[in-house]
Order: sequence, then structure tokens, then C-alpha cells
Amino acid sequence: MSSIRPLAELKAALPSCLIRDRHGLKRKLADVEQRLKKQQPSDKLLADVAQQIARSQSRAEARSANLPTPEFDEALPVNQKRDEIRAAIAAHQVVIICGETGSGKTTQIPKICLELGRGVYGLIGHTQPRRLAARSVATRIAQELKSELGAHVGFKVRFTDKLSEKSVIKLMTDGILLAETQTDRYLEAYDTIIIDEAHERSLNIDFLLGYLKQMLPRRPDLKVIVTSATIDAERFALHFDNAPVIEVSGRTFPAEVR
Repeated sequence: MSSIRPLAELKAALPSCLIRDRHGLKRKLADVEQRLKKQQPSDKLLADVAQQIARSQSRAEARSANLPTPEFDEALPVNQKRDEIRAAIAAHQVVIICGETGSGKTTQIPKICLELGRGVYGLIGHTQPRRLAARSVATRIAQELKSELGAHVGFKVRFTDKLSEKSVIKLMTDGILLAETQTDRYLEAYDTIIIDEAHERSLNIDFLLGYLKQMLPRRPDLKVIVTSATIDAERFALHFDNAPVIEVSGRTFPAEVR
């Protein structure tokens, strides 16, 4: 019975490992359990799994210690609802944010996720419909976090990948995220996914929304945030089983006609 106690401890340690490591570790622990039931030697395998869990925990702890501390510009309309957004993300698996152009949702929502401690066990994935937007948004968020592009904030578009081991926010096109489902079926590289500008309703976005809906029951630890600049937010909410909708006003500037 003495060898079963460490097995139980290792199982309890899985939630503190990186998400991408958990599936493989679970399978190895199941193998150990089977060997123990058949009274086969399992000490070497148990020690190997323990080492892998310790390495994964160490990487997660390093990511947590490295998380940047975000600062917020209260002049942006989205930040006036920051407490409501933060509470909704903490309480629900899917949140729909409807914010007019100029509300600041694109740059501030990833920072609100950081404030909640997201980005430790997996990346905060943030999609944009176009390559140029992915690159420019990554640059802007990196500036606001006082970090170099490619350090805490990186991006991946076709033919260009600027990310590092320290990266916690990853900007990309929706096509890149959709392509990643071929090699990462449950998107275990991420603990949060933000589908930005969902109202554009491209094929890639529609496929992603359908894929995420089917995958969510298998990934209860994953948070999904869908943003839209139009009143279509209610349709997205219905798609995700009446997910909460938060509406944020925009910010306009006077224009002179000459």
C-alpha cells in the first residue's frame, strides 16, 4: 500500500502543471495504477512521472512569477466596466463582450485576463481577423505592459512567429488558431481564448465558434471571451448556451467637415 500514497499525491498535483502536459501525465499515472493493481514493478515509472510533474510545476511557477502587472487607463470605456468584466470571466466559462469601436476592448481584455492570473498554465490566445491587426495589437499591448515584443506578448501569423518561453499573451489570426486544432485537438496550449471582432463572421471565425462550443465540455478549465462591435452579441450568447453579455459604450471624437 505504501507505493499507492505517492500515486495519489501525484494525481493531486496535476492541476498545478501546465495544461499541455496534463493529458500525457494522466495517461502515465493510469499506466502506473494498472501496474500496481497487477502487482507489477512500477517504482521506476512512478519516479519518472514524479520528475516530469515537478518540471511542469516548476515551469508554471516560473510563468506565475514572471507575469507582468498591467496598468489601466481609466479614460477607456471598457475599463469603467473592468470589475464587471473580471467577475463575469471568473464566474463563467464563456463571456460575450459587446463594445463599440474605440471602447478599448481589444487591448484591455487580455490585460484584465492577466489581472485574473490567466496565462500561467497556458497562453492567453487572442485572435484577429487580419495579419496586420495581429502584429499591431501585439505591439500595442507589449508597450502597455512595458515589455519587448516577443517577450510577454508575442504574435504568430503566416510565415512569422515572434514568441518566447516567457510569452503569456499570443496574438494570431483566426486562421492560425483554426490550423492549430489539427495538431492540438483540445487547444491545450491555451488557458484563455479571446475571439476578437467576431461580428466579421468569416468562415474561420464561424468554424472556430462551432469547434469551441463542442470542445468546451472537455476543457472545463478553458475560458472563452468573444467580442463583437455590433448587436449580434445576443446571437453569440445563444450559441454558447446563454453566456452573459456585457455591453461597453464606445468613445467618439469630434469631426470637422471642411
